[in-house]
Amino acid sequence: MRRAAAALAVVLTFPPLAHGALRLERVGVFSQPVEIAAPAGDPRLFVAERAGRILVVRRGRVRPFADLRARVEVRNRRDISRDQGGLLSFAFAPGGSGRLYVLYTGRDDFVRVDELNRGRLRTVLTVPRRSNNDLGGALRFGPDGMLYVSLGYGRDPAASRDLGRLEGKLLRIDPRPAGGYRIPADNPFLPRPGARPEIYAYGLRNPWRFAFGSGGLVVADVGERRQEELDFVSLRRAAGANFGWPGFEGRVRREPGAARGVRPVLVRRHRGGACAIIGGHVVRGRYLYGDLCTGEVRSVRLRDGRASGDRSEGARVPLLSSFGRDGRGRPYAASLRGPVYRLRFR
Repeated sequence: MRRAAAALAVVLTFPPLAHGALRLERVGVFSQPVEIAAPAGDPRLFVAERAGRILVVRRGRVRPFADLRARVEVRNRRDISRDQGGLLSFAFAPGGSGRLYVLYTGRDDFVRVDELNRGRLRTVLTVPRRSNNDLGGALRFGPDGMLYVSLGYGRDPAASRDLGRLEGKLLRIDPRPAGGYRIPADNPFLPRPGARPEIYAYGLRNPWRFAFGSGGLVVADVGERRQEELDFVSLRRAAGANFGWPGFEGRVRREPGAARGVRPVLVRRHRGGACAIIGGHVVRGRYLYGDLCTGEVRSVRLRDGRASGDRSEGARVPLLSSFGRDGRGRPYAASLRGPVYRLRFR
């Protein structure tokens, strides 16, 4: 999200897209919404605001659900090019336990994963915060019931390839209900001396969003100056994978002799105002994604480790921050300007 200097200070105007199959239906207006989710089967919709609140929407009414503003640190509210901290993501534990996990930048200068249960926070995992930007990240429970955590490289390229550090990685842990976590016995780096056993994959720059779908793992990794990157691999191949940063940015080699690792299935160049890929979810057999600066909503078909049929869906969400799904799997999108939209296909 390097080129978003004017994101919250300048009113952007976009040319209209050609007529498409997607219609935006506004469900509410919030303060810098960054994540949308709900437990499976739950009729409510949960929306996280960057400053630290989680709100719940039901039948058009918005009510508070959790308030973490006293713990969440946002160093610059207006300019996300100078500060990408705040409440970054949340995820409900499967199985109806009611446990909620939150990822945020804390006032103690750590990037934190905490469990929220009946109003009480318990520490699960902490990582020192060494930068204002490129922090990641997202929380998702995988089909195996484990909690996956994506973390950005924090402006230190060496961190992404250093298996002794957690930055620039995708982590896989089994959180304990009372706080802390276990290391899954089949994590790929568990037996390697000097490696952090939480690491599932490495070589990531700023994986703001990732998802499980189409039989694999989809990672939207925000680029630096040239290319935005979409990676799609099976879970088996993802275990221990190197996604290439800092040797590569998308398909561009940055370091002579760098090992390629996992090749992106799709790249988007910084043309036409594009600046930061925003990953989404698989809906109707197609993966929805977009871009923070252009707001364009696009989709691509993912199958057998490949991407095909990349296309615009004919809609824009200005300052697009995240995609989400409700308890019935219906898709939504959030704008840092405030609105949250349900995405309806004609």
